[in-house]
Amino acid sequence: MVRTELKQIFVFLRKDFLIETSYKFAFITGILHALISIFTFFFIDKMFGYKMTPHLETFQTGYFSYVFLSMAFFNYAGAGLGSFANKIREEQYQGTLEALLSTSIKIPTLLLSLSVWNFLYATFELIVYVILGLFIFKIDASNINIISFLTVFSLSIITFSAMGILSASFVIMFKKGNPIAWILSAAEGLLGGIFFPISVLPPFLQALSKFIPLTYSIKALELSVYRGYSVIELKNEISVLVVFAIFLLPISLWIFKFAINKALKEGHLGQY
Repeated sequence: MVRTELKQIFVFLRKDFLIETSYKFAFITGILHALISIFTFFFIDKMFGYKMTPHLETFQTGYFSYVFLSMAFFNYAGAGLGSFANKIREEQYQGTLEALLSTSIKIPTLLLSLSVWNFLYATFELIVYVILGLFIFKIDASNINIISFLTVFSLSIITFSAMGILSASFVIMFKKGNPIAWILSAAEGLLGGIFFPISVLPPFLQALSKFIPLTYSIKALELSVYRGYSVIELKNEISVLVVFAIFLLPISLWIFKFAINKALKEGHLGQY
């Protein structure tokens, strides 16, 4: 059984690889987009980074180092947030979703198959970020606590993947109506602490940010890399991420199965 599921995952991986490598210009523009974003914040730091200094005392690092790490992480987490909904939408456009779900493939295997290429590509991009950060921009990560970093990183990926599955469920049920994606976009830019510490926000927005898992992920990652905080020192942030992961993953899988069954019964699974 495991061998069959691995074969199914490999088939999806091969298909996505062939599709993506046939659009070489898209690959190049993706890398250029990442580089432009990095250099944009590099020069923002040169001009205005000093104004962020009081808000970065907790992390004991500069503005560019802070935003570089948060962007690198969210770029990877985005593979979990966007993979499922985007791939489901592609299968709908191609008219293959209904045929795919009529096979013996299991839902967890399907979801893993839909995301495996995006995670592999995101891993490549993460390696590029690490190389640029350490050797080009000379970011000091000598204090990193590897155990804390991997713990927070893993919990965050599980949480954001669960949210991505919820997003895919809305795509199946409502086609274009996807409030999860809208909420995540708003959180990324304003409440998540990616582009600036949440301490710069007014009190009522800081209160709202506490309901977003990204807030805890960014803070814990920054502290684990630049301050070397241990798992015990990050127990508050890690505990919240554990709760999010334990709660969201089974709920998202149940909702995804419900969305598929509902669409099959109503006969609009393949519509877009």
